[in-house]
Amino acid sequence: MLSQSRCVSRTLGRSLSAISQANSTLGKRCVSGLSTCHRLAYKNSRQPLKSESRSSVFQIRYFRTSVIYRNDVITVNTPAFAESVTEGDVRWEKAVGDTVAEDEVVCEIETDKTSIQVPSPAAGVIEAFLVPDGGKVEGGTPLFTLRKGAAATKATKAQVSDSVQAAAPKVEGPTPPPSTSPPAAAAPGPIPTTMPPVPPVSGQAITSKPVSAVKPSEAPPSPSFDSAVKGARSEHRVKMNRMRLRIAQRLKEAQNTCAMLTTFNEVDMSNIHEMRNKHKDVFLKKHNIKLGFMSAFVKAAAYALQDQPAVNAVIDDTTKEIVYRDYVDISVAVATPKGLVVPVIRGVETMNFVDIERTINELGEKARKNELAVEDMDGGTFTISNGGVFGSLFGTPIINPPQSAILGMHGIFDRPVAISGKVEIRPMMYVALTYDHRLIDGREAVTFLRKIKATVEDPRVLLLGL
Repeated sequence: MLSQSRCVSRTLGRSLSAISQANSTLGKRCVSGLSTCHRLAYKNSRQPLKSESRSSVFQIRYFRTSVIYRNDVITVNTPAFAESVTEGDVRWEKAVGDTVAEDEVVCEIETDKTSIQVPSPAAGVIEAFLVPDGGKVEGGTPLFTLRKGAAATKATKAQVSDSVQAAAPKVEGPTPPPSTSPPAAAAPGPIPTTMPPVPPVSGQAITSKPVSAVKPSEAPPSPSFDSAVKGARSEHRVKMNRMRLRIAQRLKEAQNTCAMLTTFNEVDMSNIHEMRNKHKDVFLKKHNIKLGFMSAFVKAAAYALQDQPAVNAVIDDTTKEIVYRDYVDISVAVATPKGLVVPVIRGVETMNFVDIERTINELGEKARKNELAVEDMDGGTFTISNGGVFGSLFGTPIINPPQSAILGMHGIFDRPVAISGKVEIRPMMYVALTYDHRLIDGREAVTFLRKIKATVEDPRVLLLGL
């Protein structure tokens, strides 16, 4: 009986050893990706001993994801110029490494007539400049390289860092200095049961002063500047831009080519001033533009140019011919920070006051925003320069070649004038006409200027065709 029990215990031990080996094998298979269940059966004498062992092993897979930003580098070239413009100077508005948005201006190209803005074709970061500041470029010249998408990557990183900082716990107060060993916990002492002793008060009385008796301390004297610094005589040099160089060249050409002569007259602005004050509110309400004096002078000039076609003509030095124009395109001189520009109002002979004022406002707005194109300033048969907006009293304008004459307007000032044998105070303006004496004689010039004077003083002359 004892031997039979020993045999049974030995058989049971072997069975348990086999089960443990099977479980280890099953675990290895599951780690390798095989998920199976084994059923092991052990027989003891005649009755089968079934022992099921299920082992479920869960496998966790980690997917490492990475976003690849394809930052394409593109090269931006100089835009095409107009036919009369061959080259320009670059003036950078941004620096290398700056982040730019789409259509944001990166640089301006200053030409002889206007400035051309070069926007960024896409959002990104400026990688390199291919032309130095102030360098000359032609149409199609590479300007700079742009790394697309880098701006979005930087913005994403900034947002992630901001979110991480916001999620991090904030610690108020100064940060304790690092220590090599952790501080030992202080042992709790006995709880005091009596009040601490009051410190002794000295026998001397405490003296106090009123606030009014307290005098503020004198401020330290400011460092005196050296007399040499105050009387410093310094100077600096600035390179002339292309527009200023072109203006100087054209004005000098006009002096060297034209036989310029100037005639003067004065205009009584009482009637046109009264008409403007009477109708300016209704004019503004109906047409949404202000009524000024420029429309009256532009329309009067167009009327006088049709009456004196020689003032609207030009000399062709190549063929030695006089070209008479049947149309009237008037250039209006506009002062900008970069120089004088002359946008053209085309077909003035067919315009009324509303059309002229609207066109002047549009061209003036484009000039202030530096958006004038070369086509806006090409041509022109006559020029009007209004120095009166700056308070000019008297002056002699210079012809804008290849034109033959220019009208100069000046400020309106109250002056005593003789009216019907009486002295009256009237708003008066001096006007000047500078003309090319090679083509225009004094008779045509004086008649032209008097026609402008009569039309401005009494606009009914336009209606009556006088």
